[in-house]
Amino acid sequence: MKRLITTLLLLCAVGTIMAQDMSQNLTQTTVKHKRTPRIDREIGSNKFVFKGESMMGLTVSYGTLESDDSDLGLIIDNINLHGSMFTIKPHYGYFYRDNQAVGVRLGYTYADGALDKIGLNLGEANDVNISLGDLGYSNRAYSAAIYHRSYMALDKKGRFGLFAEWELSGQMGRSEFNYQADGAAKSTISENYRIRLGFAPGLSVYIFPNVCAGVSFGLGGLQYNHISQKDGEGNHIGKRDFSKLRFGLNLAQINIGVNVHLWNKKKDK
Repeated sequence: MKRLITTLLLLCAVGTIMAQDMSQNLTQTTVKHKRTPRIDREIGSNKFVFKGESMMGLTVSYGTLESDDSDLGLIIDNINLHGSMFTIKPHYGYFYRDNQAVGVRLGYTYADGALDKIGLNLGEANDVNISLGDLGYSNRAYSAAIYHRSYMALDKKGRFGLFAEWELSGQMGRSEFNYQADGAAKSTISENYRIRLGFAPGLSVYIFPNVCAGVSFGLGGLQYNHISQKDGEGNHIGKRDFSKLRFGLNLAQINIGVNVHLWNKKKDK
């Protein structure tokens, strides 16, 4: 009996020692696992703009269209077409944290065009000849927007960067279409209202310590339009409401602009 009790006590002691060794090994393994450093790829560590900076920017575009710019083949002749479009958009932004800014943007757009005459000739076999002329179009629009822009520096010195911008804008405009009908000059006036939430990524680069040039590409968004039409005498003749959701590259929304930072905090870093 004494031998059996002694043997059991020895087995209990050996088991206790082995359990303590296993517990210590598990603790060390857990500590080592906790102390394993996390891989930091430092994606957001590079600063393109520092907190507290302000920026002012301006985007201007101007384009013209003349009949000499069009080449529609032999079916259209005697064409006399000309038009132009001018857009200016100043904006102001404040960086509430590193690489993050909120701001406001104003805009003005003016466009006009005229088609003095145009001839459509489909040949003698078709016996179709059409002549149009004395058509005119003009448009003025004003807009206001708030935006949020996020930058990501591509190099450690923060000279090159990418950005993504969300913009909520409202626009109101007035367009007029003039034409000849029954030997008399007539016109149609449209009042346009638009609300739009759009997304635009872009690329920026510092060309001077406090001057940054950039280009952005409109990728669409959500848009609502209301159009009310009147005749030349001011009588209401119709209206239209529509909305659309579209994402894709819009060539008409490629903007090139310059931003001026009111001070450069990179010198203080």
